[in-house]
Amino acid sequence: MVRAKLWAVIRREYLERVKTRAFILGCVLGPVFIAGVLFVPAWLSLRNLRADRANLIVIDATGAGLGQRLRANLDSASTTPNAPNTIDVRVTVPDAIAAAESLATKAVVAKEFDGYVVLDASTMRGERARYAGRKATAVGEMRRLETALRQTTLAQRLEQATLNPALVDSLTRSRLELQSEPLTEKGRGSDASRQANLMFAVAVAFLLYMSMILYGQLVMRGVLEEKSTRVAEVVVSSVSPETLLAGKVIGVGAVGLTQQIIWVIGTVYVGSYVAPILARMAPSTNAATAGTPGAAGLGAMSMPDIHIASLLLILLFFILGYGVYSSLYAAVGASVNSEQEAQQALAPILVLIIASAIFIQPVMLNPTSTLARVASMFPFSAPIIMPLRMSLVPIPPWEMAVAIVGLAVAFVAVILLAARIYRVGLLMYGKRPTFRELARWVRQS
Repeated sequence: MVRAKLWAVIRREYLERVKTRAFILGCVLGPVFIAGVLFVPAWLSLRNLRADRANLIVIDATGAGLGQRLRANLDSASTTPNAPNTIDVRVTVPDAIAAAESLATKAVVAKEFDGYVVLDASTMRGERARYAGRKATAVGEMRRLETALRQTTLAQRLEQATLNPALVDSLTRSRLELQSEPLTEKGRGSDASRQANLMFAVAVAFLLYMSMILYGQLVMRGVLEEKSTRVAEVVVSSVSPETLLAGKVIGVGAVGLTQQIIWVIGTVYVGSYVAPILARMAPSTNAATAGTPGAAGLGAMSMPDIHIASLLLILLFFILGYGVYSSLYAAVGASVNSEQEAQQALAPILVLIIASAIFIQPVMLNPTSTLARVASMFPFSAPIIMPLRMSLVPIPPWEMAVAIVGLAVAFVAVILLAARIYRVGLLMYGKRPTFRELARWVRQS
């Protein structure tokens, strides 16, 4: 009998939500949004690299022809196939720097040039050069200009040290590229698979983070709606509060799992069309693209090296993590009387979820650090951080066991706690209970 009632609640919660326009629209737009998060930054980087050619005035006050060498250095980038944006340079050798800067400023204000750079004695010493113009905040442009300035200054100083000009040119134009190759007990990987694993890890962390918030709030709003409309009073006359809580958590969780499966399949489908287009747009790796994320290496992208066992573990962490947070959301919904009170009562839960999201970037930068290991085993952050680490590095079995056992214990404890609050709070109306009153509900139940 209990099983039949539980199934009835699950079925009602599931069908009530999957038939809504919001669910259908979310299933359609979700893959587009996720693919946008993954691919739009790379597309913007490529678009920025392929922007119109910039115009630059070089005020060369060094007396050593450094400006002409800088122009040759910048022009050499355009000889590379598929080279991105380079800079058209006009070199001036002034009698007075102040007067030359004044004329250059007028030219920039009149939109004849994008900016100007001043080379002086401090530039020859390898200390600094000054730029002023419209692209001072364009990080990519300034980085490429700075790289060219460093190479040019180094070449000039090496020649002054009476080194062979051919050797100087070879030394300053060498561009060392570091290719990383994952090496684990499972064997060797490739740089392409590493990039794919990184993108997969970001997508998994993002999906799990959003799931904890979105579907937990669905559970809370469902409880709050039934409580405010007095439907709960009728329902609990035939179904126990524990069965009703379990049905809501499982039903909404099934909705979330269905939507995420659709999102994953849709994202892979959209990505299969978008990735080749970006790969054709990507320029060859050269000095101009150095330091520009997403611009190079798109053509070498491959599928992530994720096994079935890893996917099952990620699913397990989603189920346990969702169970923990959705039970807390349900307890909040049962203990308050309005949406405004619910938002205030949610603060401690949101702190736990957002704190887990804050760890995502540090863990991505160093997935084997002490912070990453502790965060991946702490029950309230494990549902997000452990799948992230799993997608990046091999996890020792004992760490995985600690994370799963800790999360399972937290899941059982939170379910029991939420059930007691839910049993009493579902039929309580009036002012919002204090923490002392909630503790009394738990003891008396």
